[in-house]
Amino acid sequence: MPTLQKDGEVFVLDLGDTENRFHPDWLAEVHTALDEVEAAAGPKALVTTATGKFFSNGLDLDWLGTHADELSEYISAVQALLARYLAFPAPTVAAVQGHNFGGGAMLALAHDFRVMRADRGYFCLPEVDLGMPFTAGMTALVRSRLEKQTAHEAMTTGRRYGGVDAAAARIVDAVADEGEVLATALTIARPLTGKPAGAVGTIKAGIYAEVLTALRQPPL
Repeated sequence: MPTLQKDGEVFVLDLGDTENRFHPDWLAEVHTALDEVEAAAGPKALVTTATGKFFSNGLDLDWLGTHADELSEYISAVQALLARYLAFPAPTVAAVQGHNFGGGAMLALAHDFRVMRADRGYFCLPEVDLGMPFTAGMTALVRSRLEKQTAHEAMTTGRRYGGVDAAAARIVDAVADEGEVLATALTIARPLTGKPAGAVGTIKAGIYAEVLTALRQPPL
């Protein structure tokens, strides 16, 4: 399950050491961690990372397979987390140390900045191969955070981008060796901790107003 620690003025949220799929209990734990960061006074920033092979593989398809009647509510909960990250009232950096698929890739995109491991792991939106159309909110998020041709390629082909290719396509802002992903993310986050939280959140809410509206609408 997710765990929250602090490195100086930077909060570090570790999503876990499994595939970190969006099980409802996992979503609740992440929100609890975000509540703590948001409530903290003083300078702060947030780095999100994980442990092991995966950053996040996104939707919990096994859970959905036994809760099909809750699909709309579940997708709404996922989109609520994406929206919260997108307008979070503190600087955010995703330290993507492993595979980053589907909803997990969208979670990384909802951060202000992204660092990805250079030599291993993929960024991928596999929905086209799974026969799963994107919701309007998810489409708006991807289009707002990627260049138009990159969004088109990622969404319509399901291409798997390694770290170097992801940096070339401007999906991520930096790449690093295996042991330096978190350190690089912290280096990006630390100079931003003094930004006033209220201003940061309000500015992001304005930049992404249409995306946030789409993410907060019933998806189905």
